[in-house]
Amino acid sequence: MPANQKYLSSPLQRFLKISAGLIGGYLLATSFHLALARIPFIGLNLLFSGAFSGFVCWVGLMVLAFVARNGWWVWAIYLGLSFIFAAAIHLGGPSL
Repeated sequence: MPANQKYLSSPLQRFLKISAGLIGGYLLATSFHLALARIPFIGLNLLFSGAFSGFVCWVGLMVLAFVARNGWWVWAIYLGLSFIFAAAIHLGGPSL
């Protein structure tokens, strides 16, 4: 039995969700962890465990990208937050 057409997204929206989940989610997870690594007391520990927590965060962001209805909004939110975290990285105090 085929799926109901009203629940399916267009090919463009499907591509936007997949690319936002893979690429945008990775950028957001990485920039978030690098911004947290600038905090003096947890920075070094986070860099050691960042591979595991970054992967879990990336998977969660991929799932959230598919839950959304509009892929353009997912890209806008992911890129906006990535730029905010990147600004926090570069405008923050001295590194460890």
